[in-house]
Amino acid sequence: YNKIWTDAQKDLDIQLQMEREQFLQPEKDRVKVFKMLASSYIKYMRIFRNLEEAHDGLVHQQKRAAIRQVLDGVIGRILEMKKEMVALENSEFHYIDNILEDLKLLPEDIEIPIPRYFIKENLEVLQQREKMLDEILCEAGLQTQAINKTLCFVISFLSVPLKIPVKAMTFEEAVKMIQVAERARQGRRRAVFMKQMYLEEKRKRQTKLQVQTGPNPDDAATRIQKVWRGYIQRKKTEKMREEEMIFLGMSLPPHLKAMSSSQLHAKQINAQQGEVHERNEEVFIKDKLRETEGLDIKETLEDQIGQCFIECR
Repeated sequence: YNKIWTDAQKDLDIQLQMEREQFLQPEKDRVKVFKMLASSYIKYMRIFRNLEEAHDGLVHQQKRAAIRQVLDGVIGRILEMKKEMVALENSEFHYIDNILEDLKLLPEDIEIPIPRYFIKENLEVLQQREKMLDEILCEAGLQTQAINKTLCFVISFLSVPLKIPVKAMTFEEAVKMIQVAERARQGRRRAVFMKQMYLEEKRKRQTKLQVQTGPNPDDAATRIQKVWRGYIQRKKTEKMREEEMIFLGMSLPPHLKAMSSSQLHAKQINAQQGEVHERNEEVFIKDKLRETEGLDIKETLEDQIGQCFIECR
């Protein structure tokens, strides 16, 4: 999750620098402007997904707070880009297939997901609302009534036969359709058989050619050396990375067991509680400062403003 956060922050810095360079020069072509806005919108959406994933996975309170500020800013920037696109085309639906193809993305990548911290922070309120609504519907009898109405409608819909006009097919048309289907089936079977025959002949030719020529000892030795050296270097790199992560305190030593899912969930809950406690302390400190030093600050500012008026005269 730290790597995801780092990559997302780098992408955000690159995107902001690119926007500064692009928006310094005014553009009058509406097509180019829309392409710039749509590309920025899609890139901000990818950055938002990565930041949201990192925020949900990390348990460090300071890191979560830092990611939360950046995440709120990215959400605001997405809304600004969407507003500009709507104002440019006078429509809330945009055709950005070419841009998705250039960026090698799918339409699912630009769907707007609901951030998980919205639900986690308001989970108790949502559960209370749902429970209260169910109790009200049960007491009023509306929930059972709605279910009964739905069942009656479905039963009545299934019991009444629908009168759909059906066009009869002539004998010649039926025979022609059967012949076309049968010929297509035979063609597919023939194609599969020919493909199998071709692959079998190709395999035999390759085997015969390899037996005649034989493998080159130098090429075989070079290939073995390349594979073995690559394997050894990958193992060394993995070991160095693990030692560095353990030294920095970002990974557990091998002799320690990894945290279970329940411990990780408990750490996430503690992190959320710590954030709530930190926000409450911040509000308390602000109120305390306002009560203790508010009057002094007000008098100081009034004296400074009065002195400024006197000096300006």
